[in-house]
Amino acid sequence: MLQFFGAACARLVRRRPETTRKVLVVVEGKHDIEFLRRIGAALRRADASLPDLVKMEQVGRLIFIPFGGGDTLAWANRLAALNQAEFHLYDREMPPETDIRRQAARIVNDRPGCRAFVTQKRALENYLCPGAIREIRGIEVRFSDDDDVADLVAQKNWAMTNSELPWPSLSGRARKRLRERAKRWLNSQVADRMTPERIDQYDPAGEIRGWLQTIAQLSCQAR
Repeated sequence: MLQFFGAACARLVRRRPETTRKVLVVVEGKHDIEFLRRIGAALRRADASLPDLVKMEQVGRLIFIPFGGGDTLAWANRLAALNQAEFHLYDREMPPETDIRRQAARIVNDRPGCRAFVTQKRALENYLCPGAIREIRGIEVRFSDDDDVADLVAQKNWAMTNSELPWPSLSGRARKRLRERAKRWLNSQVADRMTPERIDQYDPAGEIRGWLQTIAQLSCQAR
C-alpha cells in the first residue's frame, strides 16, 4: 500500500514540469482535506494574508496527500526522495498513539524544508463549534478536547432517528459506518458554518492559523 501511494505521489509531482517544487500537505484522510480547505477559506475572508489552499491546488503549488491513517511513522520519511516541501498534520488521538505521532512529527521537522504538527486537540472535529452542528443537524452536543466528536455525534444522530434500537445493539461495522458518515458532514457542512469568530473561540491557541501560515511559508521557500 505504501509503495502504491508513493508511486502515485511521484506521478502527481511530475505532472506539472513547469513547477519545480511544491508543498506536499500530508494528512490522515480525505475529511482532513475538506476541513483545511473550508476552514482556511473562512479565515481567509477575514485575513487575506492567509493562503488560498484551493487556488494553490489548482495551479499546482500544493498537493494534498491523505495517507489513510495506520503507520504514521512510515510516512515521516516516505516522501523525502521527492525533494519537495512537506507539511504534515497528525491528529493527536489518545495515548499511546499520541507518542507515536509526536515521534513522527519530530522526524519530519528534522528534515530541511519540512514541517509537521500534532493537533493539541484529539482531532480536527474538536475544533468545530457545537452551535454549527446544531444548525446543520439539530443535534445538541457538548464535547471536550479529548472526546471522539464523530462518535458522539453519530450516536446522537442515531438516537434522534432510531429511538427503538439503541446504539450499543448495533454491530461494530454499522457503528463505524455511521461514524464515517458523521465525519463526512462534520468536515464539510459544519466546517462551512464556521466563521472567523467561531474559529477563534474554539481554537484560542490559533493552531489553525499557524498551520496555514506555515503552508504559506513553505510555498514561498519552494519557489
